[in-house]
Amino acid sequence: MTDTSASPDIRAYLQIRTAGPTGWSPDGRRLLISSDLPGTAQVHRLDLDDQPLPVAVEDLVPLTRFTEPTGAGYLPADPAGEDRDILLLASDDGGNERHQLFTALADPAGPYTSPDDLDALVVDPEFIHRPGGVTRDGRWLAYATNRGDGIAFDTWIRDLATGQERCVLATGGWTGPGGFSPDGRFLAVTEVTTRPGDNRVYLVDLLALPDEGAVDRDHPAVVEILPHDDLEPSSVGTPSWLPDSSGFVLSADVGRDHAALWRGRPVLDGDRLRDVEPEVIIETGWSTGGAFDWSGTQLLVSWNEGGISRAELRDPHSLEVRGAVPTPGDGVVGGYRFTRDGRHLAYSFSSPLVPGDGWLVDTSTRDLTRLTVSPCEVDGDTFVDAEEVRFPSFDGLEVPAFVLRPRPAGDGSPAPVVVVIHGGPESQHRPSFNPVVQYLVASGFAVVAPNVRGSTGYGKSYQHLDDVEKRLDSVADLAALHDWLATQPDLDHTRAALYGGSYGGYMVLAGLAFQPERWAAGVDIVGMSDLVTFLQNTSPWRRAFREREYGSLEHDREVLEAASPINRVDHITAPLLIIHGRNDPRVPVSEAEQIHAILTEKGVRSDLLIYEDEGHGLSKLENRIDAYPKVTAFLHDVLDRR
Repeated sequence: MTDTSASPDIRAYLQIRTAGPTGWSPDGRRLLISSDLPGTAQVHRLDLDDQPLPVAVEDLVPLTRFTEPTGAGYLPADPAGEDRDILLLASDDGGNERHQLFTALADPAGPYTSPDDLDALVVDPEFIHRPGGVTRDGRWLAYATNRGDGIAFDTWIRDLATGQERCVLATGGWTGPGGFSPDGRFLAVTEVTTRPGDNRVYLVDLLALPDEGAVDRDHPAVVEILPHDDLEPSSVGTPSWLPDSSGFVLSADVGRDHAALWRGRPVLDGDRLRDVEPEVIIETGWSTGGAFDWSGTQLLVSWNEGGISRAELRDPHSLEVRGAVPTPGDGVVGGYRFTRDGRHLAYSFSSPLVPGDGWLVDTSTRDLTRLTVSPCEVDGDTFVDAEEVRFPSFDGLEVPAFVLRPRPAGDGSPAPVVVVIHGGPESQHRPSFNPVVQYLVASGFAVVAPNVRGSTGYGKSYQHLDDVEKRLDSVADLAALHDWLATQPDLDHTRAALYGGSYGGYMVLAGLAFQPERWAAGVDIVGMSDLVTFLQNTSPWRRAFREREYGSLEHDREVLEAASPINRVDHITAPLLIIHGRNDPRVPVSEAEQIHAILTEKGVRSDLLIYEDEGHGLSKLENRIDAYPKVTAFLHDVLDRR
């Protein structure tokens, strides 16, 4: 049994802050830092000339203090031609994901407190706007929007000096810009296709566009970078360019199971773009990516090794390895950001033992310096590291998982287990810091986080093992995990609960419905209870995107119905806690309400928490502080009594 009297205060864990760099100023003397210091992710500025490193997050210059999370980056130059640093910002309303775009000075007298304090750039609250690159002279912004019909995302460019706009690519599907070439001639555009795990990337030659109107993918001004067979869905990244626009690198898994780093170059036929001549240059055996710095003096090559981040610096032309990028330990790195001269590389780092802060690498000496220190009142020596294991599933497939084991109970009894299932499903549990997980472990629970089939990071064949009619095979992986738990003498498989958000929430409900004899409880956060009503009621712009993974309402309805937990709700007997945001545009709140109502009528314990100012998850600290103590109290109540 867990000793609840010895449990720490979960509020101390929820109030652990994190920070990470998001962009350098053009002169490399200032760095934008995203930190949740005020309770949501807000924009801060680190002035490197003014103070020694590391800097306490409380001492950063606050640039935004919005109610909603917001992000920002520096424009490469002031579109007005003045010597000023300008920010590009994006913010939504109440988690509705309808982001609007703004600009603002990077040196405000005080923090901006709402979008009303900013200069509106692209604003239409009924639709979504996603930035996708700015030319090096700061003049042109590329962005995607669904304001045409509310469903398809077209790619636009906007003159930031004059406000002139034009749509440059409209396919009737879901497109988004992936950045300009340094000379501003080419714009990379990604299009998500109707096949799961597949996308196309095009180079649009802006000099070859007609004077007016958008073009489609078949126009002569548009060249696909890595064409591939429709029968082999593939993921293709967007280009990172050499400074003279003579070539680029990108990540893609075309013709292979794991993404490799490719090199390409624009080939002209007269004044017309004819080809890009892509070739594979680096393969690591894991999903591999790469990027040049602004000046073309460094090539960063990075890969995901079973969830752990690895990276090295290479010569951008000879590809000779210059050295590994140092990290504070084994964990997850995000947001690599070079200064323009390539001398410094900033990133965020997190591991089960390290909540997450910014770090700085001198690329010449490869010296590592911590940039920020975020508040943490919990003794870091109490944090528990994750152990990677693999367990066999029903068909012999080896499924990876991360296990965090609590300190042994005083009476030698095995620990109750919380199985944490990631969302997506095109995602991966990686060994980064999670305050709720660390609290659970400190409270005597073991946490097991599987990467069931369908997860990314293990090759595209693994990723496609749960597509459409194979959906329940991923649920069967949970049963195999339960069998593995029974082989572990320190883990109590009779007191095992499922916990997950979004697709992970669906997996919680599916586990309880299809394997009721195995699981003692469930915590469903913004999960889908009925795949049919989910697809019917999700935002129209998301429906086609999700149908490619789950199956379509028109062609796969029987498959969707068979995999929906609500159609086996009579089998659910375990207590369930459901959390949802009222404004969720992805998984409508009705998915929570309908299964809660049925279970309540049946007399099965079903606690429902709805947060009126949240969307797809809990982004606000006050809501997390309200919700997660109830989650842990629920788990203690249910599992400790068994």
